[in-house]
Amino acid sequence: MQTTILDVSGKKAQPLAIDAAISFESFISYLKQRIGEEPTVKARLYKEALTAFEASDIGRRDIPLEETSQYSDLLEYVYACLSPAMSPEHQLAWGLSFPFLPTTFYGTDLIYQLLANNSPEYNYEVTRTPADYHRERLQLVYSLILQRLYNFQAPVKTEQHHAGVNTATGLLQYYAVAISTDFVEVTAKGELPDIDFVQLYTHFSEGGGVEILEEMMPLDLFRFRGFCVITVTDVTAEKAVENISGMRLSRTTLIDEKNYERVILSLKSLVRDTRIEFDLFPFLRVNDNPVYSFEKGGTGVLFAVWGESRLSPEEFSRNAKAFMSKPLFFFSGDIGKETRKEYAFLEYFREQGVKSLAIMPIFFMGEPVGAFAVHTWSDHSFDEKTLSLLEPAIGAIGQLLQIYIEEFNGEIEKVIKEKFTSIQPAVQWKFNEAAWYYLYRLKKNQPAVISNILFKEVYPLYGAIDIRNSTVERNKAIIADLDSHLSILANTLDVLRKYQQNDLLQEMIYHCQRWQQALLHQQLSPSDENALNRFLEEESVSYLQHIAAQYPNTRETINTCLESMAGNVNKDALEISMQLITQAANGYLESEKARLQESYPCYFEKFRTDGVEYDIYIGQSIAPDRPFNHFHLKNLRLWQLSSMVAITKLTHSLIAQMEKELFTTQLIFVHNHPIDISFRADERKFDVEGAYNIRYQMIKKRIDKVHIRNTEERLTQPDKIALIYSDRDDVDDYLPFIRYLQDTGVLHPELEELELEDLQGLSGLKALRLAVVVEEAK
Repeated sequence: MQTTILDVSGKKAQPLAIDAAISFESFISYLKQRIGEEPTVKARLYKEALTAFEASDIGRRDIPLEETSQYSDLLEYVYACLSPAMSPEHQLAWGLSFPFLPTTFYGTDLIYQLLANNSPEYNYEVTRTPADYHRERLQLVYSLILQRLYNFQAPVKTEQHHAGVNTATGLLQYYAVAISTDFVEVTAKGELPDIDFVQLYTHFSEGGGVEILEEMMPLDLFRFRGFCVITVTDVTAEKAVENISGMRLSRTTLIDEKNYERVILSLKSLVRDTRIEFDLFPFLRVNDNPVYSFEKGGTGVLFAVWGESRLSPEEFSRNAKAFMSKPLFFFSGDIGKETRKEYAFLEYFREQGVKSLAIMPIFFMGEPVGAFAVHTWSDHSFDEKTLSLLEPAIGAIGQLLQIYIEEFNGEIEKVIKEKFTSIQPAVQWKFNEAAWYYLYRLKKNQPAVISNILFKEVYPLYGAIDIRNSTVERNKAIIADLDSHLSILANTLDVLRKYQQNDLLQEMIYHCQRWQQALLHQQLSPSDENALNRFLEEESVSYLQHIAAQYPNTRETINTCLESMAGNVNKDALEISMQLITQAANGYLESEKARLQESYPCYFEKFRTDGVEYDIYIGQSIAPDRPFNHFHLKNLRLWQLSSMVAITKLTHSLIAQMEKELFTTQLIFVHNHPIDISFRADERKFDVEGAYNIRYQMIKKRIDKVHIRNTEERLTQPDKIALIYSDRDDVDDYLPFIRYLQDTGVLHPELEELELEDLQGLSGLKALRLAVVVEEAK
């Protein structure tokens, strides 16, 4: 034990203006209480200590700090009564200090060694600034005042930390310094001020409160007598785990060199050995298949044995799947002595110079997220006891690997969004692969080009729900609105004759009448329509505003005219009716998307036109892991026909709600041969691939207004479904479905078989036309 007076702050602590002194009066009271309570042999120790204290004058007066060494025998009784009996003195960091001053006057050799900060083995720096340190001391003082005099427990920590690097080993070490004030008596020198404890608790919880207390109750109002008991505890293990967890909280990637070095140093500090090495190997997956990590995690031993330098992507994926499906723990103190056949894989580790090796699977939420290797080189080894020291950190390592996996997945998604678009689940796996190879080449400083997204031999299904004569109806609505605006303008100009008769008015009337005649004969070209809009929206408005300013009596008439000309009643009514149809059709198809995937994954894409068009692609290349056969295609074709019937009924039922009565036509293009499709990055959509397949795309774009051969009749008609095909065999799958829907009363029994007119570059197209049974709108 030592009786040296030591300023543990290194003379950096700010002074506290308090009336304080060392006293053992409270300790003597403690001994008397313990003697009365203790039924065991410990009571003898307490009695002996009490006798020694009462025989001296130490209990009746304040003890100057410089005189404490004179009472070493009595201080040893304090140590014997207050220290843990099971801890040997050389292992215990325990001491006594002046009340609320960073000055130790008695303690074990170890506490002096630690707090003196000058041992050849320990070199620590207090992690707090002097200002923080001063605040913590004030909080400790005021928390004691509030507890003893107000019976209020302040939410402040009484524990401090010393942290630093062991100069002998280079490892981190952390010590918690607990300060007990049980033997400090505090008394008030005058009347205590009133305190709002609710407000004070809030300030303390937010890290404040001390400033308020310093104003309300200065420390010179109080008297402190006694001593503090200091206990220093090694908390390196807890802090090392916190360091690793802190990496998780900051969401910093594992490959950040400085942060990874912190993880490794924390692990080495945990096992207290700088010669033990660590490797982290996250299990990254693309489409649920394991892929290489981008970077080696640590010394690179696992990366060298399991990485791309030794294993092909297929071999790695196969081995990693086997490990993840049956994750096993391996340990050998010396892999050079392992000769069992199942340990043949150790040869690759021996080639790297490894001696001791442990490989353990790491889990997060019950799922394997990676492997953790602990190893030494040929001149050092470790045993199972070392591995047990790592146990507290395993959970934090699992969290760290999970974050790395999440960030990897985030990178994949980012590439997909930047290079592609929002991708449907059925084909997401293909884009995942492309994104992975792009990132892989990017990380390896290789030319990073997005590979072509290609699906070979898929069956296409095309459908279109169109609003009948939408262009004609839109032109009619525009002309009707323009004619209405001209009539309103003409009537207003006629009224203005009462106020003004000049050539400018006559010219406006002339132009108005000329435009009315042009509309009557429907002689408007696109340029004429633009000119008419300029006349109505600019010239007429400017003229009318001029007249209103000149003749205030005309203002009401002109304002009414301008308000009436601002709207497009017919066009708005048409747009509302068209929107009603497209929303209904689009909503139906959207609701069916999930059901389409139940039988077999397929790609489904909608396009908004005046109605709705869609492309569906299905085939083995869409889902390589699931066998595809013709029944999957037939099931999709039945859905296509049934959905067209449902949409026809749905849109027809909306007629009663429409401001402008509109009808829909339904078209299916049947192509019975597989095609290749690829993703066009510039257009962010799939398109056909190859010269032969382009014919399919060309037919799609030209059949919407096709006529029946030798007639002026359009193939598509309201409340009917048209199926266009090239060869009779193409519709073999549809014929049983048509008969089924006819027999169930969904379709009319008539089936029209039609030949279609030749189109540019296309001939020989045929069609089936079916009438849907609809209820007449009431």
